[in-house]
Amino acid sequence: MTSLTGNWVHRAWQSDVGYSFRTSPMAVVAAVIAFVCVFCAVFAGWVAPHNPMDLATLELSDAFLPPSWMEGGNPKYWLGTDDQGRDILSALMYGARISLLVGFASVALSVAAGVSLGLLAGFRGGWIDATLMRICDVMSSFPPILVALLIAGVGKAVFPDAGHWVALGVLVLSISMGQSGWVQYARTVRGVTLVERNKEYVQAARVTGVTPMRIMRRHVLPNVMGPVMVLATIQVATAIITEATLSFLGVGVPPTSPSLGTLIQVGNKFLFSGNWWITVFPGLVLVLIALSVNLLGDWLRDALNPRLR
Repeated sequence: MTSLTGNWVHRAWQSDVGYSFRTSPMAVVAAVIAFVCVFCAVFAGWVAPHNPMDLATLELSDAFLPPSWMEGGNPKYWLGTDDQGRDILSALMYGARISLLVGFASVALSVAAGVSLGLLAGFRGGWIDATLMRICDVMSSFPPILVALLIAGVGKAVFPDAGHWVALGVLVLSISMGQSGWVQYARTVRGVTLVERNKEYVQAARVTGVTPMRIMRRHVLPNVMGPVMVLATIQVATAIITEATLSFLGVGVPPTSPSLGTLIQVGNKFLFSGNWWITVFPGLVLVLIALSVNLLGDWLRDALNPRLR
């Protein structure tokens, strides 16, 4: 297994995409930044110097401490503390974990729904194609943030005492639907499928008696995943920003499990009282994550496009 993994990594590194990555300083820097952010978020329990979610460890006397390099700062808190005495650096790691979880989950849900419906519409055609595309037109006509707010509000009304995971599920659904991410995947996959379904390899599979479902899954789907991967990479950043927006407006994750958007909302209350670090550092982390993911998406788009090589 280790040998197979090593061979796969070697082939990927020596491939055209691997060469494009090695020769692109922008992609390398963006990948390093994204890796550091994801690593610190996933392993926040081991990397973070404090646990901001453990209320028993919080000390209100340490509230509003500035960063350690400023006058009045405490070396124990490198980036300072918030109004509850939570370490900002640790809160950023735990908050990024929730933001990344919601972002990746909402994009995964959008990809699953959009690719399935796009394949069905493009391959079957007829009234199925017309109906699904009209639904896409209707979904695209609504402002994304208002749809997300509506779904999140209805979810909170239906589940007023929802647990942590139910609240996250409602938030993921609101972003994947309100952002109309699945609509973009459906239209992209439909357009590529309309071209692929008339090619020789699909016609040959039909002649040999392969079922339509198997043709879509084994023959057409692998050829439409290139544009989907590029779109999914870029939309991860959009989903994370949308989650931060909803949390900033107060309809995101529960306050007991703050994300980057919640931290920005809390810090915004004290921004003009001189405690700028409470909101500036979460904002910078959000920008770094979104920028690095967008740069990786731009590189992947160019790397997978033969005309741009």
